[in-house]
Amino acid sequence: MKLVTLFFFFFLSFLITSSFVSAATLQQQEVQVLKEIGNTLGKKDWDFSVDPCSGERNWSSPASKSYSTLNAVTCDCSFSNNNLCHVVSIVLKSQNLSGTIPPGFAKLPYLQEIDLTLNYLNGTIPKQWSSLNLVNLSLYGNRISGSIPKELGNITTLKSLSLEFNQLSGELPPELGNLLQLERLHVTSNFFTGNLPATFARLSKLNHVRLGDNQFSGAIPNFIQSWTSLQRLVIHGSGMSGPIPSGISLLKNLTDLRISDLKGPDSYFPPLSNLTNLGTLVLRSCNLIGSVPDYLGNVTTLRSLDLSFNKLSGSIPNSLGVLTDMNMLYLTGNFFTGPLPNWIANPDYTDLSYNNFSIEKPDQLTCQQGTVNLFASALKGNNSGTYPCLGITSCPKPSYSLHINCGGKIITYNGNITYDEDSQEAGQAKSLRSGSNWAVSNTGHFFDSGVVDYYTWSNTSKLAMNNAELYMNARVSALSLTYYGYCMGNGSYTVNLHFAEIMFTDDQTYSSLGRRVFDIYIQVRGVIISTFSMTCMSNTFWYTLF
Repeated sequence: MKLVTLFFFFFLSFLITSSFVSAATLQQQEVQVLKEIGNTLGKKDWDFSVDPCSGERNWSSPASKSYSTLNAVTCDCSFSNNNLCHVVSIVLKSQNLSGTIPPGFAKLPYLQEIDLTLNYLNGTIPKQWSSLNLVNLSLYGNRISGSIPKELGNITTLKSLSLEFNQLSGELPPELGNLLQLERLHVTSNFFTGNLPATFARLSKLNHVRLGDNQFSGAIPNFIQSWTSLQRLVIHGSGMSGPIPSGISLLKNLTDLRISDLKGPDSYFPPLSNLTNLGTLVLRSCNLIGSVPDYLGNVTTLRSLDLSFNKLSGSIPNSLGVLTDMNMLYLTGNFFTGPLPNWIANPDYTDLSYNNFSIEKPDQLTCQQGTVNLFASALKGNNSGTYPCLGITSCPKPSYSLHINCGGKIITYNGNITYDEDSQEAGQAKSLRSGSNWAVSNTGHFFDSGVVDYYTWSNTSKLAMNNAELYMNARVSALSLTYYGYCMGNGSYTVNLHFAEIMFTDDQTYSSLGRRVFDIYIQVRGVIISTFSMTCMSNTFWYTLF
């Protein structure tokens, strides 16, 4: 009976509140502020013939598959007894707004949330916003530039700050260390420099931090040990140096730890034995040496382990074999030796390429064994310049040219150059012997894509170039893509690599925003002779020509 009474009371309260809201209206001063904000943002479809707090017409739209709210102005009408409402939240996601960031938000004194995720907005972050009692501020995925105003440190109510994927620069202001309620700090993919301020040690309520793809300097600070509430820490390509501080062992609530591309000297595996809640552990290209500790086998929650491109040696610990929930194991590009464990095929995806394992029956070895990628990973090449796993014992006739249509069909260009087909499916840990004298190997997993993993891409727009058919399809790699040519005759070669952007659009929408940054290594007998970098997302492609 008590439950029924409670439900009836709740339902009655909801009806009273809804009725009150429908009768109340937004204060006229705030209506004028919304008109000003709309003009600055380029938001042209707000209909002021109805009250903005009504939720009618375009003042509120249904949720999408990607977001719980896409387009909404939310009001609170409980502040007074005179039927007046105040705006407390403005969410405008994926609207392709092309205006500038409005200082006018500061004229909405009750505002608690500004969410302008995925638009085409430019300008700087207004320091005037510091007068607001914001709880959530998201400018994710725009063209915002300049530095973070130190005045944002006055918004002591702030719990979530997301400034990812913009063009912000300068150092992070120490004043942000005053945001003692902050739980989420996301600044990935900007141009921030300098050290992390020591004042950030006070941010003990942080549970999700993303700092990657910036130009920070200095080592990862040991004060992160004070972030004891932390559950997710992502520091990919931040510019910071190792070693990973020992204080990380105190972050016992971590479920997701991803660090990559650290500068600095070699170091041993960090002390992680206390992090028994980890589901994802990525320590990639962190200059790690020595062996992989056995205690990782005690982390029974571990599902994804990526230790690729370090200098780890010895055997793969058999203790990892007890991790029955692990579905992804990347040990690519290390110095592992010894026999392959019997359990190595248990994960859904295993990449052991570029190591030096010993194989009992090398003549039975293939580069792809079930779900295990063993490309360039067992014994040295023979006199033909090929890896044993390719099954090539001799080269009856040398080749002096190699043309590949990456991810696409066979195409003849100018009537005399034929680009080999390269359209076989190659997932996140897979190698293929695709042509008569070449093979391809793909490594990597998109952890934050939000969609099912994709490893090929097809163009859907018009390409204004000659021979556009060569650029209609491409392989996509989250970490490394290797093309390996063999049975090539001795001599000097000219290597031409052709690129076209077919993922980012060429327009003024959020779909056009992004940076694709990757390195190209062309190797002769293992020696890098050329390195190229291009600007556009964080992928690394390895084109290998022997």
